[in-house]
Amino acid sequence: MKILLVQTSFLGDTILSTPVISGIKKIYPDAELWMMTTPLASSLVMRDPLLAGVLTYNKRGKDAGFSGLLRMKRRIMAMRFDRVYSLHRSPRTSVLLWLCGIPVRIGFANAKLNFLYHEIRERNSGDHDVVRNLSLLSGEVPLESLEAELRLFPPLRNELDNEVNRMLPQPGGYVVLVPGSVWKTKMWHWKGYREVAQFLLKRGFAVVLLGAPSDEKVNAMVAQGLEVSNFAGKTSIPDTMYIIKNARLVVCNDSMVLHIASAFKVPNVAIFCATSPQFGFYPWKNKAVVVEKDLPCRPCSRHGGKTCPTGTEACMKELSHLEVISATEKLLDIQ
Repeated sequence: MKILLVQTSFLGDTILSTPVISGIKKIYPDAELWMMTTPLASSLVMRDPLLAGVLTYNKRGKDAGFSGLLRMKRRIMAMRFDRVYSLHRSPRTSVLLWLCGIPVRIGFANAKLNFLYHEIRERNSGDHDVVRNLSLLSGEVPLESLEAELRLFPPLRNELDNEVNRMLPQPGGYVVLVPGSVWKTKMWHWKGYREVAQFLLKRGFAVVLLGAPSDEKVNAMVAQGLEVSNFAGKTSIPDTMYIIKNARLVVCNDSMVLHIASAFKVPNVAIFCATSPQFGFYPWKNKAVVVEKDLPCRPCSRHGGKTCPTGTEACMKELSHLEVISATEKLLDIQ
């Protein structure tokens, strides 16, 4: 049997989908299992030994629009899948899989155009997203029998980018800070991260700053004049996985990094600004402290936004660095 698992959402969503890989293999141990993701997310799962391979769907690039959808349809049909599980709930995904004519198509009840699936499964909106994703397998196996463990496989150190390898402190001796986010309202104020970095340096910890190219400005403000390793814009996703796996602690916003820390059971101070853990994207099975400001205006959205609806940015600016430092002390067991 040849099976396709589909998840073409954000990077963090892909990480939280990885327990479904082992779940499908438990049900169909002899199946050839493939996963379809975005090109960027493919680097999160391409090393998974349970996957035969990864299909990339560049839905916002070369595969955009109707012509791109038809090209993707031809690629999928050529692989002759017997069964597909779709974690993604967009109408485009529903139409694409229907056009492919895969004999058994399984999706969520709350997917758009769900009538295009042969079987639909209920998605419990009240659980952690890991549990919600595993519910796609409900009815085939008791969900409590599945391992709800995140699956990530980082590279070896000698496979890292040369500059990253040269600059990175010894494993286990550094703390990772990640001040940035795709969404501005998820970003705790940079001055808070700088205070945390200064505290850690005074306590003898090496500090590593991570971030995308878009985070170079905020990371530079945090790092100015401090003896830290600033990798903003310098690391690939595999590099990032290695760095986080070997960290003593990760301090970050509600972001992909939070879920990487969970996957590797690395202690995590998770800072929630505009969003809230109640949406099901909180740390999973690792030692963690969630820090957030209790305000009547939050959460203002599920995924964060580019601007604060009230114009105050209170959830980002009024959260005290002393609370975050206290959480780091707890997780680092500093007396």
